[in-house]
Amino acid sequence: MRIDARLVQQLADLLTKNGLTEIEVEDGDRKIRVGRSAAPAAAGPAALAPATVPAAAAEAAPAAAPAEAVSGETIKSPMVGTAFLSPEPGAAPFIKVGAAVKAGDTLLIIEAMKVMNPITAPHAGVVKSILISDAYPVEFDQPLLVLG
Repeated sequence: MRIDARLVQQLADLLTKNGLTEIEVEDGDRKIRVGRSAAPAAAGPAALAPATVPAAAAEAAPAAAPAEAVSGETIKSPMVGTAFLSPEPGAAPFIKVGAAVKAGDTLLIIEAMKVMNPITAPHAGVVKSILISDAYPVEFDQPLLVLG
């Protein structure tokens, strides 16, 4: 397979620009995956995984550290997308730190492929910590908030 270095560089730039740890593109029988460690790193060469490796869950994001300091259940992203803390720009957020929520209450929305997916509270509790900001790109299994 001939590797297009310009394409790999563009993918690496997308990783950095969007705060992602991994990106994969497929064109016919050619598949390219570029990744980097979750810790901030100086601009260096991007890692290229073999095309036969199945997609794996993303590494823990740097935001996971605060979740360990706060007791409670960490609510993680079920998908890759953009997280929104309010129903529309300028509107009040769904939740705030210290707010009580009931099972089924909307905590935030993740937009994936132009579809708004509500992330709901699995049980009643209090929002202990919000680990992302509004309009933040998130990855699969990334910690979003802590519910106690």
